[in-house]
Amino acid sequence: MSRPRSGWNPRLNPRAAVAELPLWLRRGAVTLLLVAASTVDALLNFPPPRDWTFTVSIVATAALLLRRRLPRTALLIVLPGLYAGTAAVAAMAALYSVARTRRPTWQVWGATALVGTGMFIPWPLGDFPKESASDQAQNLIYAVMLAAGPAALGLLARTREALSERVAELAVLRDQERELHAETVLARERARIAREMHDVVSHQAGLIAVQAGALQVTAVDPEVRATAATLRGLAVATLEELRSMILVLRAAGAGPTELAPQPRLSDLARLVAESEVAAVLRMPEPGSAEALPEPVERAAYRTVQEALTNVRKHAPGARTEVALRAEGDRLLVSVTNGPPPREVRSWKDLSDLPGGGHGIVGLRERAALLGGTLMTGPTADGGFGVLLSLPVAAPPEGRSAG
Repeated sequence: MSRPRSGWNPRLNPRAAVAELPLWLRRGAVTLLLVAASTVDALLNFPPPRDWTFTVSIVATAALLLRRRLPRTALLIVLPGLYAGTAAVAAMAALYSVARTRRPTWQVWGATALVGTGMFIPWPLGDFPKESASDQAQNLIYAVMLAAGPAALGLLARTREALSERVAELAVLRDQERELHAETVLARERARIAREMHDVVSHQAGLIAVQAGALQVTAVDPEVRATAATLRGLAVATLEELRSMILVLRAAGAGPTELAPQPRLSDLARLVAESEVAAVLRMPEPGSAEALPEPVERAAYRTVQEALTNVRKHAPGARTEVALRAEGDRLLVSVTNGPPPREVRSWKDLSDLPGGGHGIVGLRERAALLGGTLMTGPTADGGFGVLLSLPVAAPPEGRSAG
């Protein structure tokens, strides 16, 4: 019966096992291996009795222990053993270490020339003229190969390390860009939520607060007045909490995004009728003008809604006019109110409605996204006016006023 074959274990792979070893241990093992190889080279080339040339070769071998921290110093110590002895292995290892480090290129080429010259010129120097031209040519080829090879490998290893670092940097940058994109999307969503909360929820809560305040002032029954005061207090607290939430959401906000369903200009009549404001709506007859882009209609609706909310909060009972008209290629939306009636000015508890000033800021943002403008300011009779001017064209690509 045959034994079942087990799955391949990556830990049994020699390369994987070596890669798991500490870096200092791997580097130390390589250095000791080079020292051993250089020592064997010196021993084989200098049988007893040995002279001083063997000594400088052994010193060159020991200099490889410095090749990681002091590669240039190690090469300078190795050169005498190369010129006077046979420290060829030590010289190639030291040259590789110089080329491997981040040194100026001229140092690498200078070290290559020194090592190549040491391998080409024989010792003692008096033997050089005795060699034939063929031997000298052969020695030159060997010297070039043995010197250029370690230098090229060192430069290649340096380039590979630089590329690996660059790839790691690009990976980090890619992750940062992904995080930034996610944060941008989240910020835009927060801004959209904040805007819709301000435009929709605060609109209704403000209406409740104003109606409760009016009931509190005009009611005769004490219980009704107390109930109205409670309702007004709850509405004001709700508006305050809503304002705090909007501040948090808008702190990291960006451009607005779409939200469905969205109001259109056809909903203005219902908005004015339900606003509890003495407002008159003047707008073109249905079908008398071309259909407007949806973002333009939505921005006009939100502007009227915010203006009517401000009238209820700051000038309840004031006569108000909402007018829409087309001038050339632009749509003009104006909301103008007069001063509040004299009896309303005596309401002392109508000024405590919270307001963060985000409504006008949001309207200006909407107008700017569509290439329009928004102007606000007091009128000559003590009232207040809002004028929105929008181009009657589709919004720029990738932008919308939600």
